[in-house]
Parts: sequence; structure tokens; C-alpha cells
Amino acid sequence: MPVNIKPQLSVNAYDFPLTKTSNVFTDIRYYFLNSPKIKTLIKFNSVGARQRFSESIMQRIGIDVNRYRLLNIHQIGIEAPASYLFHELMKWNGDSLCWPNHIARVNLMDISMERIQITLFGGDGAMNKGIWRLFPFHFPQLFMLKALRIQPIPNQVDTDNARYFLYESSGGYPIGVFSIYVRTSIPERNEHEMSQLFFMVGFNFYGRTSLSKLNFINRIWEGVHNRVTANVANRFKELCEWKFENFKNPVNGQ
Repeated sequence: MPVNIKPQLSVNAYDFPLTKTSNVFTDIRYYFLNSPKIKTLIKFNSVGARQRFSESIMQRIGIDVNRYRLLNIHQIGIEAPASYLFHELMKWNGDSLCWPNHIARVNLMDISMERIQITLFGGDGAMNKGIWRLFPFHFPQLFMLKALRIQPIPNQVDTDNARYFLYESSGGYPIGVFSIYVRTSIPERNEHEMSQLFFMVGFNFYGRTSLSKLNFINRIWEGVHNRVTANVANRFKELCEWKFENFKNPVNGQ
């Protein structure tokens, strides 16, 4: 896929903002216990407002509004162009500085973003690695993401440079759709940074509508999901803004 910006920066450059997690416990500390600096969950004043906002996004990226509903929408502003953010997202993998790698391992099935398997505690879906080889069982697959559409270049009719990933999620939890959406900020919506990043999930709990109606299950899931997603978004913002600033103003010739 064509990419407009290809910065070459060392992660050891001066004043790098993030520390890579080293084990399950640091994953828990950074992603589950840490309170994110910026609150990212979009909250709505009414069910109608939530539905209108959700449907406007779903129609934009081609989701059947009658089949899915977006239960969680997170948004964060980032001081970097939308094309730059999308390029960084294309490099997303199990070694990302912005993801709890030791709890939910990302496995690129075709060495691409087309099919992604997420497994628990570092399993690779076929065999466990490292210390987990000592156990006589394999840690389960959380879910499989299959790309329905990857839009690396904005449509000609778009005015906000929208780019996105749209996945069908199956084989575990959650069941439904997952989308990462990037666009240029819209000042009329009180957005001040260069770009806006959205993480969106639409699902039924384990594919069972009856379970999705249990409030205590929804509250537990949403609490965990929202905390982790907010921390992922905040770390991605830090990383991209630092790298883009160094791209514009290289440090020591990097």
C-alpha cells in the first residue's frame, strides 16, 4: 500500500517518551491500573445522540447499521497528519509499544494486517513460547480479526482525509466488528489537533444476545475495555507526536 511519509527514527533517540512493557505485571500496571491522562471514551447525552453518531460512522465505513451497533467509541486528538498516523498503525504488531503484548499477543497470520489473531498471555495460536512451554496446555485465542476493508487513501469525495481499518471479529471475544478510524480534525467540532483517532467496537457478548443483556457483564467488560483502550490511545498519541516532531526536527541528525 502506498505511504506518503516514511520516517526513519531510532527508538533510542533522545527523550523517548515510552517504556516498553517487559512482562504481564508491567502490562497490568500500564494498561489496567494506570489512569490515562486524557479521557477518550465518547459519552452521549441521550440514546438518540449515540445512535445518530454511531450510524454516521458505520455508514461512512460500510457497516450494516441493522446488524451491528457500536457499543464503545473512543476518540483522541493527535498532533500529526492523518497519513502519518495511518502509516504508524500499519506497523501495529505484537511488539508494539502501545499494546499489552504479554497479556493479549498480536499474531499477524499472513505477515500483514489482513488477518490478525489475538491470543492470551503470549500464545501464538499454535504453540506457547518462553516460560509458557512449561505448561501442558495452550492459552486460548481471544479472537480473530479478518479485514473487511482497509482504506489507506481517502476517497476523492472526502474532505477530511479519512482512512480506516474495518475488521470482522470472530472466534472468541468480542463477536462483531472492530474499526480504527483516522481523519483530519474538524474545527467546527471543537477539535484542535491535526488529526483525530477513533477506536470503535460493535459486538454481542460472545455472540450471544442474552449475555449482552446482563448489566453486570456489560459493566465489567466496558470497565476493562475502556481503561485499556484509553491507555492504548494515550500511548499511541505520545509515540506519534514524539516521532513526528523528530521527523520534522531531527535530533543529532536522526
